Amino acid sequence: MVATEPFALPRSQSGPERQRLLATLLGDYWFWQREHLPSAVLIRLLAEFGASPGSARAAIRRLADRGVLVRSRAGRTTSYGLPPRGHEALVDHARRLLSFGASAPHWDGHWTIVVFSIPEDGRNVRHAARVRLRGLGFAPLYDGVWVSPYDHAEAVAEMLRELAITSATVVRARESPGSPAQGSPTSAFDLTGVAQAYRDFTASYAPLLARTRTGGIGSAEAFIARTTLMSDWNALRHLDPDLPRELLPADWPRPEARSVYVEIYDSLGPLGELRFKQIVSEIAPELAELTTHHTSTRMLPENRSTNTRHIA
Repeated sequence: MVATEPFALPRSQSGPERQRLLATLLGDYWFWQREHLPSAVLIRLLAEFGASPGSARAAIRRLADRGVLVRSRAGRTTSYGLPPRGHEALVDHARRLLSFGASAPHWDGHWTIVVFSIPEDGRNVRHAARVRLRGLGFAPLYDGVWVSPYDHAEAVAEMLRELAITSATVVRARESPGSPAQGSPTSAFDLTGVAQAYRDFTASYAPLLARTRTGGIGSAEAFIARTTLMSDWNALRHLDPDLPRELLPADWPRPEARSVYVEIYDSLGPLGELRFKQIVSEIAPELAELTTHHTSTRMLPENRSTNTRHIA
């Protein structure tokens, strides 16, 4: 058996960066389709978001070089599509994005606490440990003391082994009743900042939500707005530590923000699909009808494509 590298979507950037933007568009409107789209279609899709032909070609080339897209040729036309493992990654990403915030995770009342000490000459290792811990959802309570309400003890132990950190302790424990609020593990997480980010999201998208409800949005605007909305919601997903309900304030604003996100995302889906289809039709009309879109409750198109067609 030949080993393959794990498939990974482009990393999130500030705003809908070109490579991730294109991967998002294909995942949202070209879901499970095996057909390859001509490069001219992909360039036109990115042009809707202000990308120049040169920057669009560079993004496509980088995605292909990284294996996120695969190339094919028919005559003089170069086309691109998602490899099978790319579909799987996009499915996983879409599910996590669309389901995020629907409910708070279950909690057993225990905290995972990581305590480590790394000498000053090991600052690179210390930095790597902090990055890995943040990736696992930990936050620093004190210098060298990191906490998470979830059981990531095995993952942390593996990280410590990989980084050869031996001066460390990993425990699972409950917070004692009556502990000072200032030193509570919950205080390690910036819930005030996250709450404000949710309120800002709700306020900034309120005008779009109102126009969506009155039907005052065209397909071109809907196409851009829906994808930008997804990018902004994804940024919130990475900002939010997704703590258990027991640790959240009573007025936690995520439910309201999520309801705004879901309503706009679902409502603009048909219009976004129409614009995607219009763009494909300009260059490859025989492929246009394969366009589809997600909703917050429907992930799979009714008819999956199984054959690969290319446009000469």
